[in-house]
Amino acid sequence: MRLAGGLIVLVAGLFILSLLSGYSSAGAFDSLTALVRDDASPLSVVMREIRLPRALLAVMIGASLGLSGAAMQGYLRNPLAEPGLIGISGAAGLGAVLAIQSGLVLIFPLALPLAALGMAVLAVLLILALAGRRGTSITLILAGIAISALAGALTSLVLNLSPNPFAAADIIFWMMGSLADRSFAHVWLALPFMVLGWGMLISLGRGLDALTLGEDAAEAMGLRLSRLRLMLILGVAACVGAATAVAGAIGFVGLVVPHLLRGMVGARASALLWASALGGAAMVLAADIAVRELLPARDLKLGVLMALVGAPLFLHLIYRTRKEMA
Repeated sequence: MRLAGGLIVLVAGLFILSLLSGYSSAGAFDSLTALVRDDASPLSVVMREIRLPRALLAVMIGASLGLSGAAMQGYLRNPLAEPGLIGISGAAGLGAVLAIQSGLVLIFPLALPLAALGMAVLAVLLILALAGRRGTSITLILAGIAISALAGALTSLVLNLSPNPFAAADIIFWMMGSLADRSFAHVWLALPFMVLGWGMLISLGRGLDALTLGEDAAEAMGLRLSRLRLMLILGVAACVGAATAVAGAIGFVGLVVPHLLRGMVGARASALLWASALGGAAMVLAADIAVRELLPARDLKLGVLMALVGAPLFLHLIYRTRKEMA
């Protein structure tokens, strides 16, 4: 309970700080007042239409990636597993790249996230077809790696053959991941998929706890592994596909956050699910605040900062784990 309270307070504090981050001559009290009072002033428009949806998306995406990472690690019983392992993020990225390259985004602004979601759905169908109903965790991983490799190759092909340098630049910048220039249209587009994914993944808590004893013991306890695997794939796909669709590629959240919190919740996979959701929300909020405060005059991408911070942190965790096992 103490950890839950601490994480909730941390997320709430970072959420308020996110609302106050960015260039503005107004004070904190005036900014928060403008958020509540819709008087059509420029400050009110900035707070309600720019900063609020950005902060909400940071919470939603962080929670989705953290929760998905904890679920993947619990199912595979491997602390190195992460949400992108099953290829959903790569497929969603391919859909967005095709929307940019084809010019659909110039006709319909929401064509990009919709194309990304559509490609994520297609990837789910391919994973289910390749892994099969009775497939093991190994077949799931192999199917995901194959889809991820294919999506990456097709994305590179589109960039290689792109006749429009401006479209290629837009693709590269989008693939870096960002929450800038997002609106409530993106929030409402991603929210239904994420809520569905959150419900599916949270419901796997007891099953993941049973899996810590091994697959044979879990089945002896009445756990249906095929149903658990299906719920896992659909839940991760809904969360990661929606996150990638509205923000691009943001890595390391689902890999690092469960690592940081695992020692605080013990061996219970179910406890790590909600802790990683809150921890992921806090991590993405903090990173998005840093993006705006470190280089306010430059468009520093969220995905770039996450990689710069997440990779060394993950290497440190690996080194610490190796020392503990020695």
